[in-house]
Amino acid sequence: MCSDRVMRWDAQRLDLDDGSLPGMPSIRGLLRSVQVPEFPGLTFHEVRTRSALNAVPGDSAMPFPYTINPYRGCSHSCVYCVSGETQVLMADGTQRRISDLRVGDRIIGTEKRETYRHYVTTEVLAHWSTVKPAFQVTLQDGTEIVASGDHRFLTGRGWKHVTGSMSGAHQRPYLTTNDKLLGFGRTVASVDACADYRRGYLTGMVRGDGTLKTYRYERAGGGSATVHQFRLVLVDGEGLDRTAAYLLREGIDTTRYEFSRATPTRKSLSAIRAQTRAAVDRIKELVEWPDAVTAAWHRGFLAGIFDAEGSRSRGVLRISNRDDEILDRLQAALTNFGFDCILEDPGLANHVKTVRVRGGLREQLRFTHLVDPAIRRKCSVEGVAVKSDADLRVRSVEDLHYDMPMFDITTGTGDFVANGVISHNCFARRTHEWLEFDSGRDFDTQVVVKTNLVDVLRRELARPSWKREHVALGTNTDPYQRAEGRYHLMPGVIRALAESGTPFSILTKGTLLRRDVSLLAEAARQVPLGLGISMAIWDDELHSALEPGVPSPRARLDLVRALTDAGLPCGVFLAPVLPGLTDDQASLDAAIGAIAAAGATGITVIPLHLRPGAREWFMAWLATARPELVPRYERMYARRAYVSAEYRSWLSARVAPLLARHGLDRQSGGAARRVDGSGVTGVPGDEEVGFPEGSLPTGGLPGVRPPWTAPPAAPEEKPASEQLTLL
Repeated sequence: MCSDRVMRWDAQRLDLDDGSLPGMPSIRGLLRSVQVPEFPGLTFHEVRTRSALNAVPGDSAMPFPYTINPYRGCSHSCVYCVSGETQVLMADGTQRRISDLRVGDRIIGTEKRETYRHYVTTEVLAHWSTVKPAFQVTLQDGTEIVASGDHRFLTGRGWKHVTGSMSGAHQRPYLTTNDKLLGFGRTVASVDACADYRRGYLTGMVRGDGTLKTYRYERAGGGSATVHQFRLVLVDGEGLDRTAAYLLREGIDTTRYEFSRATPTRKSLSAIRAQTRAAVDRIKELVEWPDAVTAAWHRGFLAGIFDAEGSRSRGVLRISNRDDEILDRLQAALTNFGFDCILEDPGLANHVKTVRVRGGLREQLRFTHLVDPAIRRKCSVEGVAVKSDADLRVRSVEDLHYDMPMFDITTGTGDFVANGVISHNCFARRTHEWLEFDSGRDFDTQVVVKTNLVDVLRRELARPSWKREHVALGTNTDPYQRAEGRYHLMPGVIRALAESGTPFSILTKGTLLRRDVSLLAEAARQVPLGLGISMAIWDDELHSALEPGVPSPRARLDLVRALTDAGLPCGVFLAPVLPGLTDDQASLDAAIGAIAAAGATGITVIPLHLRPGAREWFMAWLATARPELVPRYERMYARRAYVSAEYRSWLSARVAPLLARHGLDRQSGGAARRVDGSGVTGVPGDEEVGFPEGSLPTGGLPGVRPPWTAPPAAPEEKPASEQLTLL
């Protein structure tokens, strides 16, 4: 065993007599290796680190003296879940394809409360896609879900993978025909509104809760007048909005007004009205009972009457009315779609009766998805226990024998509802050769976690010798990789730094940082704080190939918006720019324009670096995906990890006018930085430096500063020496 390896692991020793890294039995007493169901295919090496603050070597060009790395390796590459067509239950009771979800969307997850799990609202923290072998899971109620073999569903006997084995390397709990999944089961997909649907909706809403009449009255001074009146009064504005929009499509303009203000015992009421003869006559025509009833009209009618007179309370969906014809039409529509309904007559003096839909949550959600009511509070499942009479026994698990796009999300609860059953988040990713792992499979599956990092950091920050110098996170491995969703190290790190008065910065690709926005806003009131989001590839196909486990550029731009909306400074690293792949005018313009629109407070453009380890992996990919570029890259990176000064100058000249166009250059008050080689320049004078011949600039870029330096201080700002921002 080499002494170098001992030294590398020695600072991360576990207080165990016998702990070894799998495949490395010669290393004893150093760490514990853990494989957990939440992260299939991934090994966590949980260590007790001896130090948290890593001093940057004095001869380094880095502009910060210390770093913190909670993880060695990175879990940004996901074991992907389900096909893009999978319907995910949203917080408002609607469904959306998982491929269409975005970071920040509010969806339904679950949490354990005493005996039962309950449905709760959670948030999409990250979203990814890739291509995986497909398996189809079919349940007895007809539910079908296409997922990867690594994906897990919640059964009556716990979480189980789609595929696995009883022994060997793939031993793990997996689905069989003896399993029953949890959830509400098969439902339907909503369809777009058509003319018949709109007319049905107006019929249900206006007949159910509207005032529609023409009458004459005698004037006080003599004579008479005719009044034409349409009025609809509701607590929920959504029903008014939809009704007004549907009427407007028919040429009927309505006026919105406050009908009554809220009182201690009653909510406020709003209304819409129309008072012309033409409008009232046309509305009467629209809400006449049709001679020929279509399925679309039935769906619209059910949505309208539910918005007007329906409710979902105490686990029951009911619609009440006193008009026998409306009640008959209501039951006919429900029966037409196969609902089990019953008419209840409590014998009230006002003759109001109730139609109740039976079948529990399973049928209630089928109703809301089928008819698509406007008033969404009536459709929520928040707080409902996960119980159902749906037959969710596994009928079969079939290997489809082809690969297809798969999608995954990270949520605050760690799960979500997919095609009516409870689905788990999936995770995985990497580490590096410095710890004697290879940069291939090991880089995909091994992550070292410094479990005691926060305690060690607090001790180091409390030392009298600590000078509260700037600390950078995210300079080596991403602190908000998906492993952070399990270990939650960053909240403790942020609090420790802020409470000690230590300025710090964070660079990440992980949208999980959104979880800590409020904590970061609090820290920013205590110490100088810099935040940076790294993004590079704007072509979806190229992003999928090179960053399959990293949140999409759109998700990271949404994170930039969330940070700046919270009043936090957030710069963007447009990095790495790939010669011949992403350095063309159109790609750069699209990227810089999107960054500017997201409200970024700074931007740095950095060309690709190819260090040993990364070089071999990238060149292998390039040889397969773009073999015509291999000779160019071999020349560009033959003697260095960084591009030459000439290429950086050429790229700077290309970027400068784009920065000016989008208001991100210094001269227009923006916060641009010039193209950088992170302090390391290439060897000038290359015969092949990767840019078109004759396009080198002859001078520098006035007003564009190098990265890692603060902008000139305005009179009301802190001096530049105190502005310790990431960019």
